[in-house]
Amino acid sequence: QIQLEESGGGLVHPGGSLTLSCAVSFKMDLYAIGWFRQAPGKQREEVSCTSSNSGETYYADSARGRFIVSRDNAKRMVYLRMTSLRPEDTAVYYCATDLQDYPRDSGSWCGNEYSGQGTQVTVSS
Repeated sequence: QIQLEESGGGLVHPGGSLTLSCAVSFKMDLYAIGWFRQAPGKQREEVSCTSSNSGETYYADSARGRFIVSRDNAKRMVYLRMTSLRPEDTAVYYCATDLQDYPRDSGSWCGNEYSGQGTQVTVSS
């Protein structure tokens, strides 16, 4: 069964930091795993992706330079370290995969067929 579970969200002041964690139920060595977010009234958007095959990472323009994605295949964990947080980063964050790992037109390697319940990140003073 494909399960992903996010944790680590919370309320943070602008300029603050958070690290999100994603625990997966499957052997993830061959798959790209990504982080997506959805703000109220907006479509889900990809934030970052870690490719196992290429060893490379993808960041949306909004995340580049502030967020870092990492993975630990042995622990079946994916992380998103977020720094210099802004109010516009407020959203529910999801980790997701489509159990594949190949380059997409977007420049990422990730799909989002399977995702968890999400973790809320609120950036507010």
